[in-house]
Amino acid sequence: MGSVQLGQVLDLADSDDIIGKTKALAVIESLPGVGKVKARRMMEQIGIAESRRLRGLGDQQRAALLAAVGG
Repeated sequence: MGSVQLGQVLDLADSDDIIGKTKALAVIESLPGVGKVKARRMMEQIGIAESRRLRGLGDQQRAALLAAVGG
């Protein structure tokens, strides 16, 4: 629905256990205009493993992800 931005979700991942344990791929796939194939390509280009959870993303990975999705 677009009610929460990706940056907000990444910020919440540090403090919220449920969000932090969510796979990054699932969150990226849920973004408007990003499907399964585009999400996997994006993660591969950034260097994020498909099994990586939001809490496990590094600062550079988070910044690259935000830049890739434009938010």
